[in-house]
Amino acid sequence: MTIDQVRSLLSDRGVHARKLREVLSLLSQDWHPLAELVRLPAVPRRTVQDLLKALGDDAESSGDRYRIAPGLVPAYREAFAVSGVRDHTDVLRQILVDIADVPPPLSSLDHVQATAETALNRAVHLDSVYDLAGKHLLCLGDHDLTSLAVAALNPSVSITVVDLDERLLEFIDSRARSRGLDIRTLHCDMRFGLPTSVLESADLVFSDPPYSAEGMALFAGRAIEALADIASGRVLLAYGFSDRTPALGLKVQQELQKLGLVFEAVLPAFHRFDGAQAIGSAADLYVCRPTGRRAVSGGTRIYTHGAQSVESSGPSREALAALSELAPRPESSPPPKPRGAGWAEPVGKGAASLAVDLSADPGPWLLRTLLASSPARLACLVPNNHPAVSSAAGQQELQSLVGTRFSLKFLRNNPDSKTTIVVADQVLHGSLSLGDRVVREVLMKAHGRLRNAWREALITASQGVLTKRQAAEIVDNAAAESEDLELRLIDLPKHRIAALLPEVSASARYVERPES
Repeated sequence: MTIDQVRSLLSDRGVHARKLREVLSLLSQDWHPLAELVRLPAVPRRTVQDLLKALGDDAESSGDRYRIAPGLVPAYREAFAVSGVRDHTDVLRQILVDIADVPPPLSSLDHVQATAETALNRAVHLDSVYDLAGKHLLCLGDHDLTSLAVAALNPSVSITVVDLDERLLEFIDSRARSRGLDIRTLHCDMRFGLPTSVLESADLVFSDPPYSAEGMALFAGRAIEALADIASGRVLLAYGFSDRTPALGLKVQQELQKLGLVFEAVLPAFHRFDGAQAIGSAADLYVCRPTGRRAVSGGTRIYTHGAQSVESSGPSREALAALSELAPRPESSPPPKPRGAGWAEPVGKGAASLAVDLSADPGPWLLRTLLASSPARLACLVPNNHPAVSSAAGQQELQSLVGTRFSLKFLRNNPDSKTTIVVADQVLHGSLSLGDRVVREVLMKAHGRLRNAWREALITASQGVLTKRQAAEIVDNAAAESEDLELRLIDLPKHRIAALLPEVSASARYVERPES
């Protein structure tokens, strides 16, 4: 069973087995001397010799030349996908359609659209250098739709996309589902930590981060945290700087080196963009090898534009003072001191009330803050143009998601024309329907595994009538994504939360009739 021995050898090499497949491709074509089997795919001599040993009698030799026995070539080509050159025209055509439909770039998130050819080149590079079959690729941010391009080229790779932009997560989710692609999307702001489910899970991480030194260091640090195996894992980053400002490039490279990253390759002008003219509409591909894990830290101002930029001055003292004064609190209690954004853990545990400065919120922070908050009342300072407050539709959508926990008041143009204060007061438990009580309990455990939180919510709502087993069966039989049940609610994209909560509410019908 030499094919099994070869398969075992490739499996041991993980994502780095691609070059051994190239050796197999050469051996399946014709006679090749050992020197060519080393030189053409750039594989160490010992590694080629290990492969020849695994091939055993399936390989023929003539002096210093080797080949796979002609009668066995079809079996090896089928087993190891070494059939030869592929035409990517259809993939490129699909990428062009996706880019035409993707939500518009947000300058506040440093979005600059990569060309369709760049998305394809990224996919081809990843698929030709690394053995992606059965492996896990993590994309940290993906407005360029690299995930869809890679999956179109190699559907056997498992991909996770984490991103701050709720619009993008819904778009990728929709395209992946319609095509049956193994792409999972999760919500994440790198500044506040990765979703727990992706920590130490990935074989490869790809990212096109904000091009500030702070942004590059943060995204690279998160990438290292996400790698399952530091020895074999790789981090691939896009980064560009103007040839007029080499000091900026030096600063970024120094930040990456502080993280213990070794530059295995820097491919110049690999990425091309429709925009970013200050850097020549191009960026390099950094292929980085980690040497260990480092603690990741940094502030919230990592972008090069808008309220989250490194140069931004933040909210005024008057705005923060008004926020504290308007925060609902118990009688005679002093105004709470404003705290910053973040939801890696429950927010404000033990506090009577909260004042949260979300003045740099690019859109998703307000919902996540409400989901993460432990106190029953809080006030949040957000920009006046925030999508959840600037229109009646946005306000209604936010209220519909958190309405079982909070009643919201939107104090527009308060304390000035640039800001809005959102005041959230707890909804009384007794005023809720049974279904809404179950939803409320799930929202209050947004950092727990959804399956467990939902099960416990049903038991609580039934006042102990349901057993743990009965509640678990109700959850498992509900019309919810089974993968989502293993995640935390706080990490789900907004559109999947919106789809989930009616199912949670509907499950309460079994609480009233547990025997059914």
